[in-house]
Amino acid sequence: MPIEDIDYPKDSFDVVISSLALHYIKSFKNICDKIYNCLEKGGDFVFSVEHPIFTSQGKQDWYYDENGNKIHWPVDNYFTEDIRKSIFLGEEVVKYHKTISTYINTLVQLGFEITKIVEPMPEESMLKEIPEMSDELRRPMMLLISARKK
Repeated sequence: MPIEDIDYPKDSFDVVISSLALHYIKSFKNICDKIYNCLEKGGDFVFSVEHPIFTSQGKQDWYYDENGNKIHWPVDNYFTEDIRKSIFLGEEVVKYHKTISTYINTLVQLGFEITKIVEPMPEESMLKEIPEMSDELRRPMMLLISARKK
């Protein structure tokens, strides 16, 4: 079933984990309401999404110079929360861009306590083994948030 259709009984879980799925859902608030309801008090909600800097422009690609060198990562229309279309594995994918403020404030307003936020970077060994990985230090690609039901 679609994630938006979950309907578990109150206090069913002590943890809910979502990996790179919530940026495909139009209403972050609606899904968080459902998660809050099915979590027991003190339960954790841990999720990852594509970072809003990564999704803001929509195309999700670097700007290149005339020689094909990466110039910069475009951030555009950051505060316009709406559909973003990109190509993933040759297919058009629809995502819903949200700001960091929307993620954090929605959780807090629903009664969650933010316990940790991480913007992961490649490990040092990856930077040494895969030269192109150094570009991943130029902009955040992922956002991980851990929140607890008060």
